[in-house]
Parts: sequence; structure tokens; C-alpha cells
Amino acid sequence: MNSDKIAALVEGRWPGGPVVSTGQLAEAGLESRMVAAAVKAGVILRLRRGAYVRGSYWSTLKPWNQDRLMIMAHYESTGGRARYTHVSAAMLHGCDVWNTGSTVHVTTQYSNSRTSAGVDVRTHRLPLAAGDLATLWRPDGRGILTTGLERTVLDCARILPRAKAAVIGDHALGKGASLEGMRRLLDDSTVKRGSRRAAELLDVLDARSESAGETRTRLLLYSFGLDRFTPQIEIPTPEGLFRADFADAEAKVVIEFDGAAKYFDFNPTDGVLVAERLRETALTEAGWRVFRLRWKHLDRPEELRRRLLEFLGQHPGTQKRPRPA
Repeated sequence: MNSDKIAALVEGRWPGGPVVSTGQLAEAGLESRMVAAAVKAGVILRLRRGAYVRGSYWSTLKPWNQDRLMIMAHYESTGGRARYTHVSAAMLHGCDVWNTGSTVHVTTQYSNSRTSAGVDVRTHRLPLAAGDLATLWRPDGRGILTTGLERTVLDCARILPRAKAAVIGDHALGKGASLEGMRRLLDDSTVKRGSRRAAELLDVLDARSESAGETRTRLLLYSFGLDRFTPQIEIPTPEGLFRADFADAEAKVVIEFDGAAKYFDFNPTDGVLVAERLRETALTEAGWRVFRLRWKHLDRPEELRRRLLEFLGQHPGTQKRPRPA
């Protein structure tokens, strides 16, 4: 059977979920020899033992969404018995992540078990109180065992660099996590390793950040000594309110992070984009200056600092020593 026929057969019989188990494929009429042929032809990809995804679907995903599917591959291949924590729990809760990798994180209070084994898995041995636990429900009615959102942020803070943990923490605040609740949870925790890092992270989180790029930008501005820029400021113009990512009202300077998701995740119409440009034009006519940066600039912080300080009319050499981001 050629690859086109195999692809048609797989598409017609695929069980429905993005990641499925060997048993689900068999129930759908895709027995082991057909699955093997489909894998050989690249029609089906084997993510890990007993878990598969259609190749045509996988190729459409961004890397971070492929990382999310690796968690579901672990879930399908282990029967859903593992407790997903840290970055994996953050992904399952729907939090933004940045460059955290595809490793699946699980936590057990006992010795490693077969449900948490594998080169793609990092097993943490940590105490979990009843209040730390959560279950997320799939559309098919099966539960996924995780940690609660607030415990998840603290766990991520213990193991990740600050900027990566802050991306998760900022989004968690926007999804309803409480700073005070996390502080109480941290104070009551018997886990001491990484507690200082977690406490320091809570001091820099801000629910006003609306993307990973905005979180990283905010932390870099702080490290540059430019903490007078306030996130998400609405500035009135004759064309309507201009909503700035960051603004210094006294200096009349706006900093905009131009991430592609800002414009394309919700597919704005041409009219919406034109209206935004009209508001920006009205803003500049009123004496405001706009500094724009993109994702690639965040990876070159010293260059960004120099350009930004020059834009603000400050010589980089006269600035105080940058703070750690």
C-alpha cells in the first residue's frame, strides 16, 4: 500500500484526539501492522512508546505546542497515572511558557515508578499536600493529575531562570492565581530548596503583562534601571485610546513590544490595524515618542540597552550599573 492510501486510511480512522494510544488505534481499526507501515511512511509519528500523532498535524505546530503534546504522549503511554508538575503543569494549566524544553515533569512522593520513567521525563521527589493537588478534565472525561496553579508557579520558580519562571507566573496571575496565596503557600511549604528564588520571583510578577515578550521586556527595563515605565497604559488621542505596552507619561515615551502574536492570534481585520496606526500617528503628533522592539532584540540585551538609552537621550556610560534581570 502506497503512502497516499495509508494517509487516507489513517485520516479516515483516526480516533479523534491529537495524541492517541496503541489501544485507541486498535479500537479504531488501525492494527499494529498498519500502524507500523504508517510510521515508516511518516504518516504517523511515534512520540514515545504507545503514543502517536498524525505527521500532518505535528508539522503545523509551533515548538512550544509540540512540547505540550509530549505531555499528552506521556499521559497516553502511561495510562494517566502520573502527577504532572513544574513546567508540565504550567502547560496543562494553559500558561504561556518560553524556551522551557520538551522534558516532561512529574512528581512522586515515593521512589520512581514505571509511570515516571523515561529519558524524556524528569522526576521530582517532593512532598505534596492535599491543597497542592489539582485534576484537569479532558473533553473525553478523563482526568489529568497536576499541581494547583499557585503551587505550579512556585515549583517553576525553584528550577527555572527568573525570566522563564516570570513568564509562567505573570500569566498565572492573569488566570486567577493570587500573589498572597502563593506567599502563604511558600511560607507553609516544607520544601526549602529554591525557596529564596521563589520568594524573589513573587516580588517581580505583574499580571498586566499580556505575553511572554512583554514579561521579558519588563524585566529587562528593570535591569536597565528604567522602572519608571508602567505596563498597559491607556493614552487618550483624537483617534481614541492608545493602549501602550509600556509608557513613561512624564517623558511622553512609549515602548511597544511587537510580537507576531499581538497581531495575528486573534486575526484582526485590516480596519482594526489601520485604526491602531491612526491612534499611534495621533499620539506622535501630540509629542509622544514610540520605541519599538521585537523578539530578536530581547536576546541581545546589551545592544537593546544601548539603543534604548540613546533613544531616551541618555548616554549608556552614564547610567548606573544594570541590575540583574
